[in-house]
Amino acid sequence: MNVAAPPPVPHDDVPFAHTPYDGSRKAFAVGLAPLDLGEWIEPDPRLAATLTERAALIRDSRDVVVREEPGTREAQREVLELIVAHVTTRFPEQYLLEGRRLTVLATGRTFDLDDTGEAPLVIAGLLVSDDLVLLRKGEGGYRLVAAVLCFPSAWSLAEKFGQSLDQLHEAVPGYESKLARVMNRIFENLKVEQPVWRVNWSIYPDDERHHPESKERPRHWFDDPAHLAPEAFVRVERQTLRRLPESGDMLFTIRIHVDPFLAFRRHPEGSALAASLREQILGLDAEQLAYKGLTEHRDAVAAALERIATGE
Repeated sequence: MNVAAPPPVPHDDVPFAHTPYDGSRKAFAVGLAPLDLGEWIEPDPRLAATLTERAALIRDSRDVVVREEPGTREAQREVLELIVAHVTTRFPEQYLLEGRRLTVLATGRTFDLDDTGEAPLVIAGLLVSDDLVLLRKGEGGYRLVAAVLCFPSAWSLAEKFGQSLDQLHEAVPGYESKLARVMNRIFENLKVEQPVWRVNWSIYPDDERHHPESKERPRHWFDDPAHLAPEAFVRVERQTLRRLPESGDMLFTIRIHVDPFLAFRRHPEGSALAASLREQILGLDAEQLAYKGLTEHRDAVAAALERIATGE
């Protein structure tokens, strides 16, 4: 692998690529939709900056963002080959494949795809903006067996690694009573030719993408509610799920989008979106508010959104 200095970061990121709070779906619903594999990996106008950040995290905080169980390398390589085939076809202006060497043109970094000294999933995680999580079926159901998770949303890979699907979601409100059966049925029945995707939202006090703290730990955010509107951010996860054709393992990808509350004022539908997000927040019960870290800040967040919605 060689490294060249990345070009300047572009400033043409389109705000609100996804708006799962627009009233079209309920919070905490599974909300899966069929995925067009031609759109599996989304474009990233800030690809150079994103990949540079991912590379730094993998280099400096590997124990935090990378995990793998023995016996997963073949499935990891399957993921790598699928990603290489996708990005070189979908984004030929950004990736140059020469034999078994792939160059990311945005960064100038070249990867040996047959490098046996590095986990294939790590190489894949250095090519795209998405995090990559591999789940494999065992006696207790599907378990998390390998991951490159640079941009977790208040989720600790070190704590969650090796856990089953049910264990991974046990903190989600309503999971045990409503969602567990649905999720396990999806994982059991999802066919190779039927990939799916979904989006969810949360509110954060910053635009940092690397949030490895667990949800169970208290978060002291929004200390100054009077300045909440310019300081708060909407964080959206675009998630895809597909069954790998050779191993049968499940690959879960997560792409993070972060937009400031102030961007609502620049968006043509911003007032309506702010009003809809406020409505969803006010509709959350105590357990849901706690899960989203909004117990203490619900009213301040809702007030800031109301000011935006009404044009104040």
